[in-house]
Amino acid sequence: MLNKVGIMLCLYPGQLILGGFPSLQHYLLLFLAWQVEVGTNQNLLDLIWRSSFLAKLVLIALLGFSILSWAIIVTKWLAFSRAEKQTLSFLDMFRRSNRLSDVHSSCQKYKESPLAGVFLAAYQEIDKQVQKEPANSLKSMTAVGRSLQRACISETNRLEKGVAWLASTASASPFIGLFGTVVGIIIAFEGLSTSTQTSIQAVAPGIAEALIATAAGIAAAVPAALAYNHFLNKIKILTSEMDDFSLELLNLVERNFS
Repeated sequence: MLNKVGIMLCLYPGQLILGGFPSLQHYLLLFLAWQVEVGTNQNLLDLIWRSSFLAKLVLIALLGFSILSWAIIVTKWLAFSRAEKQTLSFLDMFRRSNRLSDVHSSCQKYKESPLAGVFLAAYQEIDKQVQKEPANSLKSMTAVGRSLQRACISETNRLEKGVAWLASTASASPFIGLFGTVVGIIIAFEGLSTSTQTSIQAVAPGIAEALIATAAGIAAAVPAALAYNHFLNKIKILTSEMDDFSLELLNLVERNFS
């Protein structure tokens, strides 16, 4: 194809060269010819199709890692967005309320916020103690503090659910891809021993097929690593907000029930 383009450039120089410089038509024609050449001889799907059975297994595994990672990324992104919005709304409602019972009745509207779960755990412990004490006083503030601590741990585990898979994908995918590449290169060089040609052209297709596995591993790992670091930062922020809220709630309970 490129030879044909060269002939066309020689036959029609006046139509393609203006004022001694290549025209836009000149570059466009060369680009189209290059695209046809690449599309014919170096199509990515063709390389994948011609790859070995083991290379296909590696690519399928990496595709599974990538699909599951993207599903977790989208799900957690939406979940953290809802948690952040509802946390701000819950804090505003909590600080404007005059009674803990009013906050308790409104908690269902903020179930995505980890602070709502922390408050419910503390409220249940406070309610149990108040019902047993005649003067509506608390028997043990330590028990309330332990309830808050357990709730914070539970909410943190809920926020971290699925995030560990992103870390596993980010760390394992490049090595899985590298394994496929190494095996593909070994197969390519083994084929060279039975080939009549001993030049680089004999092993170039096999090496190109093998390198696809490394590219696939990197493509699966990079989004997972970026998302993992982003979500980890979100979890740290929400965890610190839970700790601050726990201290604020303990102070409020101690002032009103001691």
